[in-house]
Amino acid sequence: MEIGLLIGALIVLSGIIYFVLNSRMQKKIQESNDKADFTIKEAELVAKRKIDEAETKAEKIMSQAQQNNEQVKLQKIQEAREKYSQMKVEFENYKAEHKVEMKERELAAISAEKDLQSKTKELDSRAESLEMKEADLNVLRENLEVQLKIVAKKKEELDQANEIRIKELESVARLTEQEAKDLLMDAIRAKSESEALTIEKEAISNAKLNGNKEAKKIIIQTIQRMAAEYTIENTVSVFTLDSDDIKGQIIGREGRNIRALEAATGAEIVVDDTPESIVISSFDPIRREVARLALKRLVTDGRIHPAKIEEVVAKVKKQLDEQIIEIGEKTVIELNIHGLDAYLIKMVGRMRFRSSYGQNLLKHSMETANLCAVMAAELGLNSKQIKMAKRAGLLHDIGKVAEEESELSHALLGMQICEKYNEHPVIINAVGAHHDEIEMNNIISPIVQACDAISGARPGARREIMESYLKRIGELEELAMSYEGVQKAFAMQAGRELRVIVESDKVTDQVADDLAFMISQKIQDEMQYPGQVKVTVIREKRSVAFAR
Repeated sequence: MEIGLLIGALIVLSGIIYFVLNSRMQKKIQESNDKADFTIKEAELVAKRKIDEAETKAEKIMSQAQQNNEQVKLQKIQEAREKYSQMKVEFENYKAEHKVEMKERELAAISAEKDLQSKTKELDSRAESLEMKEADLNVLRENLEVQLKIVAKKKEELDQANEIRIKELESVARLTEQEAKDLLMDAIRAKSESEALTIEKEAISNAKLNGNKEAKKIIIQTIQRMAAEYTIENTVSVFTLDSDDIKGQIIGREGRNIRALEAATGAEIVVDDTPESIVISSFDPIRREVARLALKRLVTDGRIHPAKIEEVVAKVKKQLDEQIIEIGEKTVIELNIHGLDAYLIKMVGRMRFRSSYGQNLLKHSMETANLCAVMAAELGLNSKQIKMAKRAGLLHDIGKVAEEESELSHALLGMQICEKYNEHPVIINAVGAHHDEIEMNNIISPIVQACDAISGARPGARREIMESYLKRIGELEELAMSYEGVQKAFAMQAGRELRVIVESDKVTDQVADDLAFMISQKIQDEMQYPGQVKVTVIREKRSVAFAR
């Protein structure tokens, strides 16, 4: 009940509030409308006043503009009159100039017409002369045709006469035309080959003249500044005994001691009737040295049996390895070579126990190293190149003492060893190229090759095996006998000179000179030999008659 009363009161109160608010709003709207009407009326009055003022100003401006237009029109008319008078003056001037130009063109046309007439006359005269020349040419052409017919007839007659003469010559010479041509070509070819050989010899001799003199001078000075010893080594070593009584102890019961020694050292022990000596034979000098030192220790100790032999050989091998390294170090110190790898130093020491053609390899390598340094200095190279030349000279035969077996030549094997142990590329090339197995790419390589040849070819440096020596001598003589006209050939002075005897009726003096040159070139290209070989061709003409 109370709630219903409360709701009714609220509704009545809401209606009262709405009525009050509505009346207030109506009043405010009426006031706003009144104010708006007043404002519009006021604005209309203001606008009317401004329009009147604007019309007044516009009338004043229009009147002033009419006055200004009159003045402008007068001014424009005046300017137009001035321009018209100016253009009239310019037109008169242009007209006068045009008249002058027309007169000049008229004069030029008259002169051109005169020139054209003169040229026309000249062309007419030329045409007449050309017609006359054409007539002359026709006459000449007819005469030429007649002459050509006469020439053709003469040629036929000459060809017939030549055929008759050729047949006559063939019957006299008993040769056909082709055979005569072949003989002539053979003669020309032989003469050309002879002249070509002469020119080649002259060119080579002229090219080598100054170079040979200077090279000989440098080589002679280099050799003179080097003192080398004569070295001969064998493949056997002789161990001297105090008495022959010790031989039996060395042989042992049923030869067991000597067999143990041979097995441990790899060398052959020869005990024969030679008084107070034992022969140690091996192609490897290091093995021979191990056997010799082991025998020396065993004989000094007096206790010789297989166990003791193996113990002593092992100690000797270790001692010899140390000695090899010491020899290598001593060598590089003596030659003042620095920075060499330890393995290469060991290889240098091994050279001491290796020989080549009877020449000790270490002595040869040291000699080559010193020769390389001297020759490099003689050639004017700098200090760095001189040191490199000496180093390459020492290592050039390092491949001969390699520990591993290889099918490569000692030069290429030595090149691989130097490359493996980081030697300079110049030294690697010099080692590999000193027998021309690879191409040389620096100045040190030919120096090493030349000094290797000098050291190996000097008298007493090497001992040639008799078999290879006889083979080389035989090859020299066979090479000379292979040429036509050679009657005999003799190798003399240990193969340093080749004397060739030719048949005088087959070989002329000129051909003898060419033959000597060709044989020397063939020896140089195909054979290997120390030093040089002198070729002497002997042509002798003997006439024999008997008085009866």
